[in-house]
Amino acid sequence: MNQIKLFIELTRLKRPIGFMLLFWPCLWGLTIVYDFNSDLKIYFFYSALFLSGSILMRSAGCIVNDIADKNFDKEVERTKNRPIASGKVSIKLASSYALILCAIAFLVLINFNNFTILMALISMPLAFTYPLMKRITYWPQLFLGITFNYGLILAWISIANEISIIPIIFYLGAIFWTLGYDTIYGFQDIKDDEIIGVKSTSIKFKNDPKKFLLFSYSLFILSFFLVGILMKFSIYYFLFMIIPISQLIIFQVYKLNTNLSIDCLYKFKSNNFLGLIMFINILVGKLI
Repeated sequence: MNQIKLFIELTRLKRPIGFMLLFWPCLWGLTIVYDFNSDLKIYFFYSALFLSGSILMRSAGCIVNDIADKNFDKEVERTKNRPIASGKVSIKLASSYALILCAIAFLVLINFNNFTILMALISMPLAFTYPLMKRITYWPQLFLGITFNYGLILAWISIANEISIIPIIFYLGAIFWTLGYDTIYGFQDIKDDEIIGVKSTSIKFKNDPKKFLLFSYSLFILSFFLVGILMKFSIYYFLFMIIPISQLIIFQVYKLNTNLSIDCLYKFKSNNFLGLIMFINILVGKLI
């Protein structure tokens, strides 16, 4: 039981916000491309596959991140008790867990068409580079955004079996969504990160974070708007957009207190709700 508890802690399974932020772009991409006049069983089956893949790959990513950041985590108050940093789980055992999770994820992946499988395999190096990026650049959140939202592209091609400008625009916008919310998340550890030499956009824009967040979220909203135009969504799609726009601009930007860690975490977690609202928004545009 102790090993099970350590595994759950290692993979952050008790914190679903991580894999949900990975899953929402997948569901967005699947929903904008899917023809709801056809058999819905395929839509729900693919949704389940993407959710499973998100949980598995996020869990494996957490392990790889903790292995790479073992020495850094020991110096940060919030992370010093993580299983690897505290020595409760060995690197060898953790690596075994990561390999098993990736193997199961591959079994999920082979349910898709060949193009989706190929594109997913090509993205694998991206999935494990984030821990390295924060050592060499102030933009690790950008690399996280490129990786975390890649499922939007995969979801589109899983149905269409080809790529187009629509998912690319949405994908580029979603990268800035991640850039924004992970910058907010980074303010929790900014003092410790500066001491140990870890880089982030939170540190880079600490003097005027709200301007940077507003810029990032504005690009995300613009991409969402353009997708609606290109997909010829109903007017209700654009009217409903006021809800996610308000959540981003008013709640996450203007009401953010970067000096209060608990507020940063609360604002970060609210993006799970935003993901749901965006999903509903897309359904409204397609079905009403």
